[in-house]
Amino acid sequence: MGRIALNNKPKVDVQDWQSMFAEWAEEAPEGPLKRYYQAGMVPPNTALKDTPLLALDLETTGLDPSTDEIISLGLIPLNNKTIRCQGAKYWMAKPERSLNAESVTIHEITHAELAEAPPLHAILDEILVALANQVIVVHCVAIERQFLLKAAMDIYGYPFYFPVLDTMDIERQAVYKPWWKRFGRPPSLRLDACRQRYKLPRYKAHHALTDALSSAELLQAQIAYHLDPTADISNYWV
Repeated sequence: MGRIALNNKPKVDVQDWQSMFAEWAEEAPEGPLKRYYQAGMVPPNTALKDTPLLALDLETTGLDPSTDEIISLGLIPLNNKTIRCQGAKYWMAKPERSLNAESVTIHEITHAELAEAPPLHAILDEILVALANQVIVVHCVAIERQFLLKAAMDIYGYPFYFPVLDTMDIERQAVYKPWWKRFGRPPSLRLDACRQRYKLPRYKAHHALTDALSSAELLQAQIAYHLDPTADISNYWV
């Protein structure tokens, strides 16, 4: 994947998601995932301020996509100036395996709450419709991308990829300095810790919709301090 460049510095390579979506639209099997790719993606020279953005967060039964499962997903649309709360969406998904006590302690979603929830395969079609033609905003791309990739392979038998603005990586590039290695630990990249650097309000963590909102607000602050909203989106997506 391409390297994010802060302050509109040239990238080593340009990730052309538009071209890749066109290729995948030809290859993907008929159905929801093919339609997702057919909806296309904005060109890499689209300005950040003109790019359709959608903040995404998942809650899962653990951190290993090969064994753990998605149990909730929150989405909220935004741009560099506005968060459209009226467009927020939230789903819960019943896992195939029982929840473990450790994960329940973190996300506080219980067996009782999930008892009537549909399985992920019953709602992923609807989720793909919501994600179509959007650049996704997440805090730590490895979680959302890998869990959704695994889900798509299980359900559709074909990979699901999407362009991302990763607020964790943007923050790492903005605040990490080489000399910190000599003088102590670098600043935390946890979502709440990143938000505190911009004086953003504190929310209760580990609810998918709340964390999606938290990531959306964090990105807006990062754009204000570190990114150029008139720069090509290809400078920042991965």
